[in-house]
Amino acid sequence: MLATVEETLARGAGMDAICARIGVSERTIQRWRRPEGVEDRRIGPHTSPANKLTEAERKGLLVIANNEEFRDLSPKQIVPRLADQGTYVASESTFYRVLRAEKLMAHRGRAKAPTKRIQPELIAYKPNQVWSWDITYLRAAIRGQFFYLYLAVDLYSRRIVGWDVHAEESQEHARQFMLGAHEAAGNPVGLRLHQDNGGPMKGSTFLATLQWLGVVPSFSRPRVSDDNPFSESLFRTLKYRPSYPEKPFATLDEARAWVTTFVCWYNTKHRHSAIRFVTPDERHFGREVEILEHRHAVYERARNRRPDRWSRSTRNWSPAGAVRLGPSPNPFPAEETVNTSS
Repeated sequence: MLATVEETLARGAGMDAICARIGVSERTIQRWRRPEGVEDRRIGPHTSPANKLTEAERKGLLVIANNEEFRDLSPKQIVPRLADQGTYVASESTFYRVLRAEKLMAHRGRAKAPTKRIQPELIAYKPNQVWSWDITYLRAAIRGQFFYLYLAVDLYSRRIVGWDVHAEESQEHARQFMLGAHEAAGNPVGLRLHQDNGGPMKGSTFLATLQWLGVVPSFSRPRVSDDNPFSESLFRTLKYRPSYPEKPFATLDEARAWVTTFVCWYNTKHRHSAIRFVTPDERHFGREVEILEHRHAVYERARNRRPDRWSRSTRNWSPAGAVRLGPSPNPFPAEETVNTSS
């Protein structure tokens, strides 16, 4: 990264622009430039706060935090309990600071310590790089029973690359579904598959199948549906179609027949707003450039006929570019702006 920064500076780029593009501060680059082995010569504060705890108060705080009454409680619980007893020792932040300095901030209690889960981040620059899949319910005629739609979508093109409907949800069905979708796509190499934390997705049989296919799994954070927005958005489109049956599906074959019709419409006729209103098939199979160039020419002719009706440039009909799953800022070039709407 530092070599790239130096090369870009040599070509005349400004440091502010470089820092904004790669998402770091100028101070970070200065630190990268520092030779290895150079001693950190920063000097700490020369004075101490006049209102800091005395040594006796500090030891008293540690005794209270570790006695039998409070040793299983966090400072958030200790401080108000002391107040109920008519005692004030220190604030919550001071409790935390002292305990952290003494390495006593271990998790307390029987509950599993919370873990910070990083939000997944995937980028698709072309078809069959990143897929998203999930399972949704389709109402059956018997109350309380459902059919289960297994459906995978390509992030770059929004094309439905695989689907199936079953009477139950299982990792064996998920395995067969993924094998069929992967083969139908031509067994793409380097595929990333994003999914939630459902049982079929995390089952050992399904994960072993992904490993055998060379597919790298990616998981949403638990109980965060926004981490899989592409599948969720597609399910909403499916269930709010005017043709979606108002009555439950009577049989499994009826459900499969309707999904067949929907997938054909979605892939070949639905002009998707996130990909410049071309169909998923047109983007997936590389026909979008010709279509968008034709639209641009139409708009240019209209502008030349009546320039007084155009105060700015014509509508942007350039290809939508790369697609990101995840909210992190990305140093894409301007023509590769990310769009995640449905």
